[in-house]
Amino acid sequence: MKKRLPVIILRGGGDLASGVAIRLRRAGLNVVITELSQPLVVRRLVAFASAVYENSIDVEGVTAKLVSNAENALRVLQADGIPVLVDPDCEVRFAEELNVCAIVDARMTKRPPYLGTDAADMMIGLGPGFVAGENCHAVIETMRGHYLGRVIWDGAPQPNTGAPGSVAGHKSERVLRAPIDGILRIAKKIGNHVLSQEKIAEVDGQPILAPFDGVLRGLLHDGLTVKEGMKVGDVDARGDPQYARLVSEKSLAIAGGVLEALLTRPEIRNSLWS
Repeated sequence: MKKRLPVIILRGGGDLASGVAIRLRRAGLNVVITELSQPLVVRRLVAFASAVYENSIDVEGVTAKLVSNAENALRVLQADGIPVLVDPDCEVRFAEELNVCAIVDARMTKRPPYLGTDAADMMIGLGPGFVAGENCHAVIETMRGHYLGRVIWDGAPQPNTGAPGSVAGHKSERVLRAPIDGILRIAKKIGNHVLSQEKIAEVDGQPILAPFDGVLRGLLHDGLTVKEGMKVGDVDARGDPQYARLVSEKSLAIAGGVLEALLTRPEIRNSLWS
């Protein structure tokens, strides 16, 4: 019988999940990402979910490619890439080509997952909604502050505050939100410099304006259907367009927690490179 390739499945390919994927890939681990058919990802230049729209994307030298099945995923893994599948129910975990060592739920839904601890030998959750010992084996703290990236083996992380973290002194005002329900049409590209009150996008004719001078760090894909109040973009007052193309320190801290959790369990650690 042919030996199956050990893999870690990441549910979600947003910017935080992609930071995890990059750190695991650089550590020599095989990562498979599952996504929605239309991912709602804001920081698209550093999110492997963008492969769903673009077929492939490179983030800091790591390439992810959209594939249709586990066989094609295996080919991408053997070429040191990261396969992305449109697979919201994570059905790829049953593929005979893959030995799923762990599942990391990085969707950041802030709700309890419907996959329990029996879905894989190790289930790791990111942030609120997960309770270690109940619906996962370990939780990684995602709240900025002293506990960011810590592994929780018993209990829940800090509750969701609903407030964005501070970047250059700006919190809620740096987040762009849909003014009404409708179709998003973008007028600026991620990485562009924008001036206060400059038009960045619109929803069915209603403009979305820059809240202050800065760089557009993230923006949803053009043509998506959005709901009033939904986060659609992010402006960075630091003014450096390179930040739009780099994985954040928050992502890397969370990734470190995931790697620690995986390597803490001997039975998981011993299976990752087998």
